[in-house]
Amino acid sequence: MTHPVPLYRLVSADLLRTLMRRTGTGASVSVRELAALAGIPHGTIGNLLTGEQEAVLASSAHSIAAAIGVDVLVLWIPEGRSAEHISGRAPAVAL
Repeated sequence: MTHPVPLYRLVSADLLRTLMRRTGTGASVSVRELAALAGIPHGTIGNLLTGEQEAVLASSAHSIAAAIGVDVLVLWIPEGRSAEHISGRAPAVAL
């Protein structure tokens, strides 16, 4: 029996963009800098900002939030089977 992989859906690309301009330290961070700090591919950050990708694995969501300096629930909504069922489709996801 396999367990579902926890996913987190981005609240808003605009919110991510805003938080990147002013992180928890007050500094701004670029797409590549955020990706490096979070330990994920920079394409993932770019895809989240363009809306091409809506969700990431829980570990990536936590890493991005920590790199920006906010609580994970400020930027992400945990997804579950019920959320997928309601929307009628699975969210686009990458590592």
